Parts: sequence; structure tokens; C-alpha cells
Amino acid sequence: MYYEQCPKKTGLPREVLQWLQSLDLSFYPKNIRRDVSNGYLVAEIFSHYYPHDFPKHSYDKGTSLNVKQRNWRLIEQSLQKYNQELMKEVIEGTIHCKPGAAELLVQEVYTILTNKSIRDVKGPVSDFTDQEYQRLLPSLARSTASKAIKNNLKTTEIMAEPDISTNQMKAEIILHRHLKNKAAERTVNPGRFKVKHNLGQLAAKKPPSQEKGCFNSPLSGGTTSSNVVLPPTWTGAADPFMENMVRHPTG
Repeated sequence: MYYEQCPKKTGLPREVLQWLQSLDLSFYPKNIRRDVSNGYLVAEIFSHYYPHDFPKHSYDKGTSLNVKQRNWRLIEQSLQKYNQELMKEVIEGTIHCKPGAAELLVQEVYTILTNKSIRDVKGPVSDFTDQEYQRLLPSLARSTASKAIKNNLKTTEIMAEPDISTNQMKAEIILHRHLKNKAAERTVNPGRFKVKHNLGQLAAKKPPSQEKGCFNSPLSGGTTSSNVVLPPTWTGAADPFMENMVRHPTG
């Protein structure tokens, strides 16, 4: 099958794209995150190599959460026959259309079926958030706190695990990461946020001078530089008060 139009950018390496084009698939994945989400296209790829263990009629093309979970469950069961498995975190990220999850899963499928390693793989495994995308945007176009939670906590993710405490913890992690990025942005670009420095930040920082004198620090046991000017040595007549204190000490 020949595909006339290919997506300009899918996030997949060139060898993986050429491999997908060589397969007789029912459709070419133009939006890899959306088209791989329900698992049907992945099952079709496995069916090209193992038609008896991955029959196409066993998989549904629907997009509901139940359909997605059922398709991926069948794929995992069939892979167990060959002692193969896909990373559970990547499957979950693909189901919920998390950034980078579908691309990583297709690359993993490519490695399993072709026994070839992918060249020019950059960086560690993605955390399946839009953090990298947000960094590429101008400051004014970046997400607010509520938008960050909405982008990184999908509705299907809440439906799959409706526990309130778990979802609240996920939202707090997203919010903490967003506030941390905002704090870093305020440090880099204080003029945009109209940050006012306190007196301690505005005061000039000068190193202590070592020309005025030194004294022995009782804590360190050594000689420490000080700005305190030491009084000159007394060379005049004896002080009667001090002599009296020596002769008749108190206590």
C-alpha cells in the first residue's frame, strides 16, 4: 500500500517511519498520539508478523476508555506467548494520550519485531508531561496553573482510577512543578513580573577589609580578620582603679 501523504513531524525516527510505510496497514498514523491510543493500529502491526495470535477481527476501532483497555489487554496477553511485554507506564500513557508515550511505544514495538536498535535516541525516558513543550513557548503563551493540571491530568486517567486521593496527589505534583517553573522564570526575567528586591538584595556586598586589625577568635582558636580597630597599648601612668581591682578582687 502506498501512502501519498505523510505527516511532516511525528516525533518518530526516520527508520521507524520507513518501517511503518513498508507495512500493509489499513491507514497511516498521521497523528501518532491519537491513532495509536486505542491499540488497534498496534495490534494490526503485530498481526503483520503473527497473524494467528493477533487476529484483526478481535480488536475494536472504538475510542472509548473501555475499548482501549480491552484492546491493550488482548495485546498484552498475546505478547506473553512470546515472552515479550511492553512497559506498563508507556501503555497507560498511550491510552491517555500523554505527550511522548505513543512515540516511545511505537519505537519499542519496532525493536521487538525487527530486533534492531534505534539510532540517535536522545535523552532519558520522557515523563509524559508537556513540560518540554511549555519551555519552547514564549512566556506569555505558557499555561496557567489550572491549564497545566488540565493538560497533564486527562479525563480518561481520572475515569480509569477514580480514587479522589490519588488524583488529588497527581494534581498537587503537577501544581508543584508548575510553581517551581514559575519561580525559576521570575528569577531569570524579573522585569516581566515586576519583582521588587528587598533591602538585603539591594545593599552592596563588600568583602571585609584586613588592614584594620586582627583578633583571636575564641571559637575557631585562630586569628580572624575584623573591621574593629584595636585600641593602642597604654603606656602612661598606672590606673589607680585597676590597681585596686588587682589587690582586692571581687567575689
